[in-house]
Amino acid sequence: MQKLQVQGVHHITLVGANRQTSIDFWEGVLGMPFVFEQPNLDVPEESHLYFDPGDGRLITVFTNENRKPDPKPTPNEIGAVHHVAFWVSRATFAQAVERLDRRGISHSGVKDRGFMDSIYFRDPLGFLIELAAYRFFPPEGVSHGEVLFEAHKIRVARGDYNITETHLADAIEDIIRRRRHSLSDDREPKDPYKAG
Repeated sequence: MQKLQVQGVHHITLVGANRQTSIDFWEGVLGMPFVFEQPNLDVPEESHLYFDPGDGRLITVFTNENRKPDPKPTPNEIGAVHHVAFWVSRATFAQAVERLDRRGISHSGVKDRGFMDSIYFRDPLGFLIELAAYRFFPPEGVSHGEVLFEAHKIRVARGDYNITETHLADAIEDIIRRRRHSLSDDREPKDPYKAG
């Protein structure tokens, strides 16, 4: 048996209400350019809107002018999507509370996730959105997932409850030690300030 190996998220499609509500939220609040529109090829009375979140993937929304926004929270049952998280810069994240408050959008406040910070709020249709800002930059040529994998191993070996910035820093050091060569025979930490 062989896997159907995926290589990333192609797009995520949500069921929206009317067209303008989707444009106003995805582009007008989250800054995703509205890049493409065509009929929903499976349901001709619906439109299919495409938004660019900035990473080469797409967020798409099925809209219908007969559907009105309903802000009650979407179902949180087995098989349902709990939330979608979007990556934002530290600079944008630092402005998130103020900018959401200015628009009157209720939110969770900043949540410490150990390896990132998060803030949650609902779109006009009750769907939970997370803005997430990593607390680290991976080394060149290394993904965030690879750093998290190494940090997880360190965390488990130390018996710690969750990943913290210490695990991330140690994981990055380990990755660099393995991937980047040095002329030094001994690459252990040193104290160049001690009296010689």
